[in-house]
Amino acid sequence: MLTSVQKEILQTLINLYQSSEGKSIKGEDIAEVMNRNPGTIRNQMQSLRSLSLVKGVPGPRGGYKPTIEAYHALNISISEKEAKVPIYRGDERLEDISVAKIEFTSVPQQEECEAAIKVLGSIKDLNLGDTIKIGPTPVNNLGIMGEVVGRDDMDNILLVDTTTIRSIPKQTVGDIASKNVISLKVDCKLKDAAKIFTENKIDGAPVMKNGKVVGVFTVTDFVHAFAEDKEDITVGDLMSTKVIIVHEDLKIAKAIEILFKKSISRLIIADKDNNLLGIVTRTDLINSITNFEDFPIYTN
Repeated sequence: MLTSVQKEILQTLINLYQSSEGKSIKGEDIAEVMNRNPGTIRNQMQSLRSLSLVKGVPGPRGGYKPTIEAYHALNISISEKEAKVPIYRGDERLEDISVAKIEFTSVPQQEECEAAIKVLGSIKDLNLGDTIKIGPTPVNNLGIMGEVVGRDDMDNILLVDTTTIRSIPKQTVGDIASKNVISLKVDCKLKDAAKIFTENKIDGAPVMKNGKVVGVFTVTDFVHAFAEDKEDITVGDLMSTKVIIVHEDLKIAKAIEILFKKSISRLIIADKDNNLLGIVTRTDLINSITNFEDFPIYTN
């Protein structure tokens, strides 16, 4: 069992090492952060080395580095392909720190949902009452927003009263897309297009020419046509040719980013030759995140 001082030294070493780009950490630097005597740090390092938690690096640029066992001893997971999970205070990303683990500590309570956030790097600049954002995490794109209500400097843990939790599934647009797509021909008259929209209860459709996607026509295009007394022209005359075409293996998280940046409401899914495969709308993406059909709304 490690003593509280050994845990603090080990955590400080890992924090400094995280931002050192692989350089060894001097005992004096650890002592300065902890406000302790350098001799005390050196003595404790001998014990930590005997436990295989720290390795010494000789030479003028030498110092100490944490071993894999050090991370395990502090219950910190680490891998060769480790992704940094960012922390933001307001809109400012905090440098040299990242999230190692997220545990929800009070999920059953109706009025609160607290999360214990294990952090790599110094958390001493974060104070009670700070509003922070965490994420997205790899794989599930989990994001958390909340207020810091507790801070454990010994174990490097933030206790956060969460206000928002979001997770974007690992699915692709091909998994959620509508495959039986209603499309319009490029020479379709506006009156005929209006009938198709009404019968199928849609507000937009891809426009096809010789079996290929060449544009998108929406209800907004109808409004412009009638406002400008252009009822007799064709869909091809009014369609938007700036079509956002994506491949079916595009991740949902990336699709949401594209819709947001381009200010559009649908993505056309096609192969490399522009052969239509499906369509995914803003509503499809929202449903994929909320999953109301799979998880009932808790009402008590």
